[in-house]
Amino acid sequence: MNDGDLRRALELAGITAPTRWHANVGSTNAEAAAWAGAGAPEFALVAAAHQTAGRGRRGRGWEDVPGGALMFSFVLRPLLAPDDAGLLPLLAGAAMALAAAAVVGADVRCKCPNDLMLGDAKAGGVLAESAVGGEALTYVVVGIGVNLVAPEGVPGATGLGADVDPMALLSAFLRVFVGGYGDAGSGAGFADEVRARWRSVSGTLGRGVRVTQTDGRTIRGRAVDVDGWGGLVLEVGADRITVRSGEVELVR
Repeated sequence: MNDGDLRRALELAGITAPTRWHANVGSTNAEAAAWAGAGAPEFALVAAAHQTAGRGRRGRGWEDVPGGALMFSFVLRPLLAPDDAGLLPLLAGAAMALAAAAVVGADVRCKCPNDLMLGDAKAGGVLAESAVGGEALTYVVVGIGVNLVAPEGVPGATGLGADVDPMALLSAFLRVFVGGYGDAGSGAGFADEVRARWRSVSGTLGRGVRVTQTDGRTIRGRAVDVDGWGGLVLEVGADRITVRSGEVELVR
C-alpha cells in the first residue's frame, strides 16, 4: 500500500482527506493525534506496514508482523458530547467486523470493549483517543489494527489470512463506517444505529462476563445490552447495572 491507495480508499467512501503512509512508524494513533492537534481535517488518515511502538488499551503494547497487518488511524471531529465518544469505537469495531465478513467471509465478532475476535482468538482491536475543549470534543482519533498474519509469541492471537488484500479490507471498512457515521451527533438516531450495528456482530451479548474495574473490584453477570453512551449493561441477579470501564472477560 501507499499514499495513493489510502486516498483511493477514502474516495471510494466518498471522502477527500489528506493521508500519510509509512513503511515503519512508532504508532499510527500517536501520529494521527499530533496531526489532529495541528489542525488535520476530519478523516485525515495515517497507516503503516509496521509499528515499532504500537499501542492498545490501558498502556498495553501491540505487536504486529511487518507487512502482515492492516494498521491505520484517522481523525474525527464529531458533533458529539464528550460522554457520547464511547459510541465511536463501537461503530468502528462493528464496521471492521462487517468489512471482514464482506471481504474475507470471516465471522469476526466484537468483544467488549474493543477486541475483534475470530472464534476464541484475537484478530485485532480498536483504540479511540479524544481531546476535549470546554464541553465539546475537539477531536477523536480512532485506531484499528487487524492481523492478517498472527504474530509469533503472542498468546491468543490470530490473523485473517496472509492472502487478504489490506486495501480491499480498508476500503470496505471505510465505506461501512462512513455509512454509519454520517454527521455524528446531528441526529437523535445516531446512538440507536450504532447500537444496532454493534449488536449484530457482538460476541459478548448473551454471555457470562467478569468485569475487573480500575480499582480492582470485579463484577460478574450476563451481558445483555449496550446503552446509549456505549456502556455495557449487565444482568446481575435481579438487577441491571452498566459498566463504562474495566477489563471484560467472557466466562462460562
